[in-house]
Amino acid sequence: MGFGQWLGLLVLLAGLLLLWSLKGVLLVLFSAIVLSVALNLPVRALERHWGWRRSWAFLAVLLGLSVAVLIGSVLLAPPFVKEFRELIEKLPQAMNTLLELIDANYRAVILNIYGSDSGLPESLAELFRTRTDVGNALERSLQGLLGLVGNLGGGLLKVVFVLVLAVMLTAQPKPYQALAIRLAPSFYRRRLKVVLGNCDSALGNWMVGLLISSFCVAGMAGIGLAVLGVQPVVANALLAGLLNVIPNIGPTISTVFPGSVALLDSPWRALAVVVLYLGIQNVESYLITPVVMHNQVKLLPGLALLSQFVFAVLLGPLGLLMALPLVVVAQVLVREVLIHDVMDRWLLGSAVGAATAREAPED
Repeated sequence: MGFGQWLGLLVLLAGLLLLWSLKGVLLVLFSAIVLSVALNLPVRALERHWGWRRSWAFLAVLLGLSVAVLIGSVLLAPPFVKEFRELIEKLPQAMNTLLELIDANYRAVILNIYGSDSGLPESLAELFRTRTDVGNALERSLQGLLGLVGNLGGGLLKVVFVLVLAVMLTAQPKPYQALAIRLAPSFYRRRLKVVLGNCDSALGNWMVGLLISSFCVAGMAGIGLAVLGVQPVVANALLAGLLNVIPNIGPTISTVFPGSVALLDSPWRALAVVVLYLGIQNVESYLITPVVMHNQVKLLPGLALLSQFVFAVLLGPLGLLMALPLVVVAQVLVREVLIHDVMDRWLLGSAVGAATAREAPED
């Protein structure tokens, strides 16, 4: 390698190091882009189906969202907050009930399996409580989790920045897209425009499918909990729909709250809640999602779970929330840039070179 090549490699490594040091800022920027894509969906629908000018469609969407947020804050927020507090207060009591249930049956299970219960403590629940008060520990953990959420949501400046930037990107997307394209080499600008359009379409399709899926999950959870008589129905149904945004992890967390409340009433009702949520997730995974995502965005479940783990470790809670949008965009970039523009052309060039060599006359 010559001096110029070494210098280019050093510049590339320095650029990657700079990007990694700015990963938090880039993740916030990506969050604004995702929100902008979501805002663009109804704006484009008004443009295409109703023939509205973009400025009027954009103002109508902003006004509609503002009214929806205001109505939701007035009608849904107070009962949701009240019911969610009740859920949090009942979780330690539910854990103690679960320990008592285990304590009442574990010796009989061990005796049936091993034929002897010698050496076991008299009370499994007491063993746990002597080491730590499970109810208090759980309550402190939940308070810490809520504190983390509060800190994330309390970063008012970051939230305002994301909202303002998303609104600006939605109001005038073409200048920002043109700026991003001009940063690429001149020979690749036309192709990059196509790639960015594919990323935008993939994100939009994924969001529409996720929105429909979340509404269906919330509706099925509300109906099922109402039939089982597990209260509060509204808070648990909304939590099921909201946490459906985080596949694999979200549905598991959403089961904890109604399952804990049902456990205070009876173990069989808690089991019925678990079966209900397992049924909802199977219907969502094998019926709703394939129908909604047909010919749109297909993500392998293992890849989605791995991406959530990796981005949560590298980028924190916001990385976990943005894991699937990042994977959707990365999937398009790998397919269009790495495979189509690099690997396929490389293989084609190799094949042409080999054919030319075979056809060349021998000296």
